[in-house]
Amino acid sequence: MNGKVYLVGSGPGGEGLLTQRARIVINAADVVLFDQLPGEEILASLPANAEKVDCGKYGGKHTLEQGEIEALIIDRAKKGMNVVRLKGGDPFLFGRGGEELEAVRSAGIPIEMVPGVSSALAVPASVGIPLTHRKYASQVTILTGNEDPTKAEPALDWQLLAKSRGTIVILMGVANLGKIADVLIRNGKAASTMVAVIERGLRKDRRVTTGSLSDIAESARKKGIKPPAVIVIGDVVKLYDPDCPDLVPAEGGRI
Repeated sequence: MNGKVYLVGSGPGGEGLLTQRARIVINAADVVLFDQLPGEEILASLPANAEKVDCGKYGGKHTLEQGEIEALIIDRAKKGMNVVRLKGGDPFLFGRGGEELEAVRSAGIPIEMVPGVSSALAVPASVGIPLTHRKYASQVTILTGNEDPTKAEPALDWQLLAKSRGTIVILMGVANLGKIADVLIRNGKAASTMVAVIERGLRKDRRVTTGSLSDIAESARKKGIKPPAVIVIGDVVKLYDPDCPDLVPAEGGRI
């Protein structure tokens, strides 16, 4: 008899923003296949008796390729195990969760989705940047920064994005930050538009760098900004106050 697969989002880091349902299914897992993004606190809390498989991507190198991950999930489930596929943030937001859902369904194995709090929402909130605000933004666009905006046929409509009056949130965009800023300006976005780059999410060593589209790439270079980081573009960045205490505990949710 087949086991069951749980596609679980671990949230933006630390147990404080891990959902109750996620904790329940993790504790009952026979095997956990995890990425590197859940963070040390959550990975340290995995059940001692569960098989643990590292599926993370480190320095651009995949520990396991996507097809290998899907094959492992299906293999363990067909052996009657409860399988947790643990991903940072939410599995369906640039987490390849949709591909894994398709693979498990095609194999005829039961699967349950356990959504997670996305870093796209939680990380700006943790430093006091609201993605929407009556005065500044009535829409949010979340996009991947992995795509080179200068390629011949980009999947993203940069002209439309440049015209947007809402907030733009970019995940995985540090490497292309300069190109993204340039292409937005070339397509009509004001060079003075505010930008915040929030490194290391909800960790204690997080760092926030602010600037404008015209100078954020140079600031990033001088400060040595590195991934993981969430990039926020728009007038809501004006509300960031570096002297204001964090609104969300950095790790664990302890008071």
